[in-house]
Order: sequence, then structure tokens, then C-alpha cells
Amino acid sequence: MNDSYLSRIGTLIRDARRHQGMTQSELAELLGTSQSAVARIEQGKQNLSLEMLSRIGENLDSQFVSLGTSGPQHLRIEGGTKLSGSIDVKTSKNAAVALLCASLLNRGRTTLRNLARIEEVNRILEVLNSIGVRTRWLPVSNDLEITPPAKVDLHAMDEEAARRTRTIIMFFGPLLHEFDSFQLPYAGGCDLGSRTIEPHMTALRHFGLHVEATTGFYHATVDRSVTPTRAIVLTERGDTVTENALMAAARHEGETVIRNASPNYMVQDLCFFLTRLGVRIDGIGTTTLTVHGLADIDVDVDYAPSEDPIEAMSLLAAAVVTESQITIRRVPIEFMEIELALLTEMGMQYELSDEYTSANGKTRLVDMTTVPGPLRAPIDKIHPMPFPGLNIDNLPFFALIAACAQGRTMIHDWVYENRAIYLTELTKVGAKVQLLDPHRVLIDGPTRWRAAEVICPPALRPGVVVLIAMLAAPGTSVLRNVYVINRGYEDLARRLNALGATVETFRDI
Repeated sequence: MNDSYLSRIGTLIRDARRHQGMTQSELAELLGTSQSAVARIEQGKQNLSLEMLSRIGENLDSQFVSLGTSGPQHLRIEGGTKLSGSIDVKTSKNAAVALLCASLLNRGRTTLRNLARIEEVNRILEVLNSIGVRTRWLPVSNDLEITPPAKVDLHAMDEEAARRTRTIIMFFGPLLHEFDSFQLPYAGGCDLGSRTIEPHMTALRHFGLHVEATTGFYHATVDRSVTPTRAIVLTERGDTVTENALMAAARHEGETVIRNASPNYMVQDLCFFLTRLGVRIDGIGTTTLTVHGLADIDVDVDYAPSEDPIEAMSLLAAAVVTESQITIRRVPIEFMEIELALLTEMGMQYELSDEYTSANGKTRLVDMTTVPGPLRAPIDKIHPMPFPGLNIDNLPFFALIAACAQGRTMIHDWVYENRAIYLTELTKVGAKVQLLDPHRVLIDGPTRWRAAEVICPPALRPGVVVLIAMLAAPGTSVLRNVYVINRGYEDLARRLNALGATVETFRDI
């Protein structure tokens, strides 16, 4: 290896070690070498054998060497064991992506603390970097520093990254203040059926935005003579619709009233962030938001998003399906109360700590300890509703929990066209799931879980549901092509292993 290669590999190893929150001494102990040897490796001053590179990769859960083309990542699960111990809930995926988009409103430096390092965030960072925004992860942390350019260059946008995330539609709200005309690639993300962006357009027309969709792009023009003259009534109480309207209103000088707004967790985090930018927002946590915007925002801001209630629900489902007692720390209780009330009706027992506050200074947190015990099917069907109802993203986990309960449960996923269909993948690991139509399934429990090899569904939450079911299935299961899980969960395999699970990442050679 020449000095250039050694230096580049050393930098990769250093970054992977920091991502794992590991010191040089800790890595040295795992490798059976000295801290000074690790320092030399990271400085590019140490020759490396393929065996040593492989060992480093295994300990850092990173692939530095591959034979041929590196294929998709898979998971191998040794199931049938109980979990134990404690685990912290990571900060919110959906808040992270909203805050990254909202950073485009600010001409100053934005620092986001303890951000989720997930593929969805990586895609947006690729887009932001391609248009001139400078981003860097601060050393040995999940803190991200964002510095905007004097003018973003949309012509240089990384279209491939943009097409892999639906979040790109949340660029409309910030960018309509910067350009009289621009274009964005069609939105991607999970395969959950056809989702129109018309509710976004209905809201943003109040700010003069007009969009035509042709040949793979959204072509946007802005009429500066059009400004909100009356309350904006959202035709859909959607989270991203509300966020787009909020970001547009934040840079509109004057008062904007948004009715039928989502008060969900990621919307509240966005509101708290915008207030740090100097925007006054009345009605946070309600369905009517009054935004007092600023024509120009140029402040250095520091903000920490709150914890993810969907990840909390995922961990709770893992405890239920494996019949385990674990403590889930930093649960945002305000956004889990309906779920816990329904689980109580199904017979679940749990203990909650006293409340404390998230790093954003606003969101209420608790530590929750699960108590294993028998469950019964609910009398009524389980269906989601906009907050404060049962969270739409938490519904798939109730399919998994219903498979553990005595009796028959109907799950009605009325929001998405395809997601209920993906829940039938649970049949491959032993569940009794009957598809009634594209939105409804019947689940009979309890389930005798069995190991299987399954291709991961192309939607985030159903993919995690299959993974969690495999934790309960005795024997070896394989879940193939788990990119969609990495979109929304950071280090999930490693964190489950810390609770006693056996989940191994691998790629085909």
C-alpha cells in the first residue's frame, strides 16, 4: 500500500471509530494491539494486512474491503432468546429531516445536537452538500454543523440522492423565498403507494408558489405579488404539509395563520427550532398555528431535537414479542400515551418513571420498564389517527403485538395504499395474517414464531416489524436487503445486541 492509500484508509477507520463512539484505546483492546498502533493506523503510518483490515471492519461494523461489487446489506438473526437491560431512545428521524430542510431558512450557522446518523439524513446531507451547503459532524459526537453558502446552487443538485428521499418536497417552503423559479426532482422514499403532493401545493399557493410536474421534475415558479390574506386551511392534517407551510411562513414578514395543522412531535420540534431563529409561533401543540415571520434570518443557532416515539414503540414491540423485561429510557410520553392506553386494554403491564425534560427543554420524557405477561386482542379494530391519536407510523407494530395476543385483531391502515399488504410478510415467520383488502388485515394470535429467510419489505416500519418478529423465532433467520431499515434507525443491530439479541450484519460476496 502506498502512503496515499494508507492515509485514506486511516481516515475511514478513524471516522468509523468515532461513529461508534469508541476511543483509540477501546479499539486497540478489541484488536489486541496498542493505542499507539491504532493512532499510527489512523494517521496512515502503519502497513495493514487484509486480515487486520477485516478484523477492524468487524469490530467497527464497517466494510473497508470487499471482493467484487459490494452488494446490499443483510441481517442474520439468531432468535428465540429473551432480552434484558436498558436502552436509550435515539432522537427523532422525522424531526431531523425537517430541521435539515429548515436550516435553509437561516443565513447563519446551524448546529443540530445529537442528530440521528441514518441513511435518510445522509441522503439529505448529500443533497445539501451538492448545492453548496457545508456540513460537518463535530468530533466524537452526533452533532452536525451546517453553514450555508451566500447562494445555493440548485443546478448542481445531486439528483440521485434527491430521488431517494421524499423529504425533497420539504425544500419547497424554504426555497420559494430564494428563487423566482426552480426545479426539484420527483420525491422518492418508502414504497407506500401513490402519495400526492397536492396538499402541499394547496398550502404553498398562498405564498405564490405554482408547480408543474413534468419529465421527472417539479417545475416551480413564484409570484411575489401573492401573499397570505386569510388563514391557510390545510386540506390534509399531514406532518410534512404542516412543516412546509411553517417554513414558508417563517420567512414571510407578517402574520400567517395555519389551521388544521398537525401538532405531532416532529412539527413541534420544528416550531421550537424556528422560535430559536427568532420566529414567533403561537399555538404550538394545537391545530391552529399563528406564525410571525421574518423577511431575513441570520443567526447562529444551537438546537437538540427530541427523542423518537416511533423508535420507542419499536423497542416496546421487541420487548413484547420476546416476552422480555427491558427498560426503555428517554421515551417521549406525550406521543405514546394513546399507544400505552391501548396496550393497557390488551393486558400489558409496564412501569413508568417520573417525568423529565428532553434536551430541547420542552418535550416530556419518561423511562419505561416492560413487564412480560399474556395479552388479549382488543375488542375494537386498531387504526391510526392524526396526533393526538394513535401514530400512523406506530400502527405496524400493533400488527406484531396483535400476533402475540390471544384472539383476533383487525388492523385498519387507511392512510397508505400498500403498507397493510406488507404486513402479510409476517406469515413467513409464523404469524396468521389474513389480508381483507389493501387497507385491512386480520391477525389471529398467539403465534408460534419460526425462523425464515425473507426479503425486507420496501417500507421502513414493516421492515422493522419483520426484523423484530425474527428476534422471537427460534433458530437462524435472514432478512435480506435492509437499506430501508437503515434509512430510519441508527445502529439498530448493535443496539439490540446490547440487550442480548444476536443480530449480525453481512453482505454476499
